[in-house]
Amino acid sequence: MEKVVRVDWTDAGKQALRHVYEFYAERSELAAEIVVNDIIDAADSIVFGKQYQIDDINPKYRRIVVRDYKVLYIESDGIVNVMGVVSTKQSPEILEGK
Repeated sequence: MEKVVRVDWTDAGKQALRHVYEFYAERSELAAEIVVNDIIDAADSIVFGKQYQIDDINPKYRRIVVRDYKVLYIESDGIVNVMGVVSTKQSPEILEGK
């Protein structure tokens, strides 16, 4: 299937991805690269904007779950804007504010 959307990372999304990298890099740079690449690859695999579920905690976003992370995005005019990456291990109260 041909990709029909463009995926853009917002500044907040990029910053969240950096935090994920830094978290894993404290233990292993290779592990950090693998996790971050998996997250990026998942976002790049979106074919249409409404492909994934509406997030149950932040319903203004759709989500992809990759490993222990949710990639939160919105779609507008064929562009998927990645708004953030959050750990699924955080409590729902913390995630509500994201």
